[in-house]
Amino acid sequence: MTTFGRGRCWAKAHPLAVDGALAAAVLVCMVVGSFVEPYGHDGGPTWGTRTPGALSLVLMVLGATALVFRRRAPWVVLAATCGFTVVDLVTGEFRGGVVMSAVIALFTVAARTNRHTTWRIGLVTMTGLTAVAMLAGPLPWYAQENLGIFAWTGMAAAAGDAVRSRRAFVDAIRERAERAERTREEEARRRVAEERLRIARDLHDVVAHHIALVNVQAGVAAHVMDKRPDQAKEALSHVRDASRSALDELRATVGLLRQTGDPEAPTEPAPGLARLDDLVETFRHAGLPVEVTCGDTVMGLPAGVDLAAYRIIQEALTNVQKHAGTGAKAEVSVIRVGPNAEITVLDDGGGEKKEQSGESDGGGHGLLGMRERVSALNGRCTAGPRYGGGFRVHAILPVTATPVTPAEGGTA
Repeated sequence: MTTFGRGRCWAKAHPLAVDGALAAAVLVCMVVGSFVEPYGHDGGPTWGTRTPGALSLVLMVLGATALVFRRRAPWVVLAATCGFTVVDLVTGEFRGGVVMSAVIALFTVAARTNRHTTWRIGLVTMTGLTAVAMLAGPLPWYAQENLGIFAWTGMAAAAGDAVRSRRAFVDAIRERAERAERTREEEARRRVAEERLRIARDLHDVVAHHIALVNVQAGVAAHVMDKRPDQAKEALSHVRDASRSALDELRATVGLLRQTGDPEAPTEPAPGLARLDDLVETFRHAGLPVEVTCGDTVMGLPAGVDLAAYRIIQEALTNVQKHAGTGAKAEVSVIRVGPNAEITVLDDGGGEKKEQSGESDGGGHGLLGMRERVSALNGRCTAGPRYGGGFRVHAILPVTATPVTPAEGGTA
């Protein structure tokens, strides 16, 4: 910090000392000025041709002393200094010095109030002191000293108003900067919360999908282990593949939480409709017949829409596998309709779909997660039983929509 900066900090911390020094300086100037004759023998100011009276010296001391309290009681100090100036004018001892204290007091008031009050009190002070000097002062009414009172008080009011305006401007800039900083922090926290919610959804979808497949294949392996070991071996192979795939996706998803510079950062792309065939094949290996209808126009969707479509299909088929019952079939349709991508997953099972029916008993959150994904893209999602049996999940994802802020109550 520079010497000037340290001086400003010290002045802010000791305002009374600063005002005391200012009062002493003003007193010295008033006393020195009272010994100067502005119009000497050669037409210029001369020193020592006149001396101030005792009353003038007392008024100067009182005016300077009042300035020590100008910050604590600016209006009282202004009234007192104006009163001392009027007494000096009326008693005929006017030397032009006492008015300096009134000028400083007027500047202080102007710097601490609003513009309307500044000009009103400034006009009153200017005209009042000038009128007293012209009508009751010891000099002729047209004397330059009388006009000097008007000029000095006017400049004090204008300077105080300028200082107040500058302080207000600086405070406004500082407040704007602080508000911008708070906004950036809030935006950063909001983005962190959104990212955590997105990762939580991905973790739920990955775990629910692969654990359901592992559970089914493990059950098949246990059922046919003694009678058909070859089929049990194939089921266990599917369990191994599903668990490996789950670990890979978990590693890729959790890897998003790594800090810059951490080793083994994930490099594989996020899943999308390009991997839809692989996804469907895992369900077919688990014994769920799935028919897929996918238009060519849905390829190349924006990354957010592509990932949401993949996760919705994954979660819907996982729920079919878990709840639709044995012998159920599923149909998946992904088409492009105008500016939207529509995803439909149907099944004809008759099993109990506790989660999909919307019952809230502390169970799964698959349907809620699907709706949050769709809402984050400003789309629509409906899910419910079909007429004649089965269940239907239908999602509409705007391809060019601007994502909206997801709800805070995200699921994991």
